[in-house]
Amino acid sequence: MVSHQSNGATALGRNGEVVRQHNLSAVLQLVHRNHEISRSQLAALTGLNRSTISDLVEELGKLGLVSEGAATIKDKVGRPSLVVTAAQDVVAYSVHPEYDFLAVSAVSLGGKILCEERVEYTSERPPQQVVAETTRLIAKLRRQLPNTAKIVGVGVGVPGQVNVGEGLVRLAPHLGWQELPLGAMLEAELGLPVYIGNDASLGCMAEVYYGAAQNFTDVVYLYGGSGIGGGVISGGVQLGGASGYGGELGHVRISDASGPDYSNFSGTLEALVRREDIERALNLKEVDEAQLEKALLANRTPAVRALIEKQIDALAASLANFVNIFNPQIVVLAGFLSAVFWYDQERVLSGMRKGALPASREGVIVRTAELGTNVLIVGAAELPFAALIANPTGHKLVKHGAKRK
Repeated sequence: MVSHQSNGATALGRNGEVVRQHNLSAVLQLVHRNHEISRSQLAALTGLNRSTISDLVEELGKLGLVSEGAATIKDKVGRPSLVVTAAQDVVAYSVHPEYDFLAVSAVSLGGKILCEERVEYTSERPPQQVVAETTRLIAKLRRQLPNTAKIVGVGVGVPGQVNVGEGLVRLAPHLGWQELPLGAMLEAELGLPVYIGNDASLGCMAEVYYGAAQNFTDVVYLYGGSGIGGGVISGGVQLGGASGYGGELGHVRISDASGPDYSNFSGTLEALVRREDIERALNLKEVDEAQLEKALLANRTPAVRALIEKQIDALAASLANFVNIFNPQIVVLAGFLSAVFWYDQERVLSGMRKGALPASREGVIVRTAELGTNVLIVGAAELPFAALIANPTGHKLVKHGAKRK
């Protein structure tokens, strides 16, 4: 809720400084989410008058968080309005560790992926080595950034359960990590604030902010990578549960099959729908999602079809459960699940309809993710950006090449 400067301080019983900070955050969030937006649109969306918007934008400009450009956007009556743009030199690092690779990117507040570095792994790496590799890759990225760059912090998307408040990885089975203080380890090496979250939950928010689930308030998101993770948005709020470990949709049990998933549970969605089984059937190794999808859709041999239909039926049964439980407006499938969906989308949809209650399935849309391989990059970067947006005047930015003291 945006506080109106004209009467909000009195109505809410808050002092003017609290209201100003709240409004700065509201405006900065809108600029960040839209990348660029006109002053008139900011006024319309916040309910603040144009004079107040002008003052807030000016203050955010002095902080180096936004800039104003040519009047290229027109308001409803056709008058041009100054365009407010998120700063491209305010940067967050995004880190995604997986069992077979480590990807590190630099993302601007304006939503642009400025540069990326990646290393491939052929075997499991101890966490100390991953921390060292992350430090090395971030140093490499810093050399590619402009001298004006200001670093917000580091966001890490981990394929596992994360205690967000403590930066503690409770369990990441693919990585072999358990009770790992990853946040503290990285902060000690980088001298930057580090924020950690579950990768699928972060991907869910990225698709809500910028992708296939924009403008939806009730969303089920499934991401297929080395395993299957998910996220749920209900009434515009992400469901995290009592301790923040909610959204483990891949571990929902749908079968009495004995094969275990990566957390050693049998009969789960993750146990029955596996990327490695598809790669093995297609005789592929170390391919990205686009290459996997292209190869899969071009292969209709009986053996491949039998495998994928089995996976589709398991996926559809899970989606029916999620529709019955969460009553979403939209289901978004990401990662290798996009390829499974497009292999036979009608089988997915008919299977979901078969298992879902008629009232719950009414109007449910199923889409594949729009952000592609960028979804986890964008999602992880949102963690430090959220901290900045929550406190734009107090969050300490680190100048290019410097470390936080």
